[in-house]
Amino acid sequence: MKSLRTVTLIASTLALLVGFAGFSQTKMVGGAPMYPSKDIVSNAVNSKDHTTLVAAVKAAGLVETLQGDGPFTVFAPTNSAFDKLPEGTVSTLLKPENKSKLQGVLTYHVVAGKYGAKDLMKMIKKGNGMAKLTTVNGDTLTAMMDGDAIKVKDGAGNVAMVTIADVNQSNGVIHVVDTVVLPSA
Repeated sequence: MKSLRTVTLIASTLALLVGFAGFSQTKMVGGAPMYPSKDIVSNAVNSKDHTTLVAAVKAAGLVETLQGDGPFTVFAPTNSAFDKLPEGTVSTLLKPENKSKLQGVLTYHVVAGKYGAKDLMKMIKKGNGMAKLTTVNGDTLTAMMDGDAIKVKDGAGNVAMVTIADVNQSNGVIHVVDTVVLPSA
């Protein structure tokens, strides 16, 4: 009887530890859990802080791409980041005739490969304080540190701070940012 209780206690403890291990990898973004077992789009649609980004991804026809194998590193602007753009910018970009430009803006926030915060920090250190990241649209973002925070800068000097890092996905990683970065062209 004593050995049965011991086995039950060990099994319960292991189940609890496995549950905590899985939970520690799941981050909350926009009031919703972001599950590492789901792809970028399947998680993003649940974040109340990313409704503008999700609408833009749909309008740009990039849903299937961001549900693909990847891996991708996405610097995901929040709704408030889009709100910082000049009035009318988002509604103009969402028009069907501006699909190509919208795709350019969105793919500027995506880097091929999975680069967690530690990877980015190593690249920045190796680059003497800056790391050049080639985005999926072919343009470059510059990653840098500001204290403990990772920031990315576009060619025009707009700087986005990573507010939530390492939101792991089945096909990459998301870093939530507070500013929309814009490609040069």
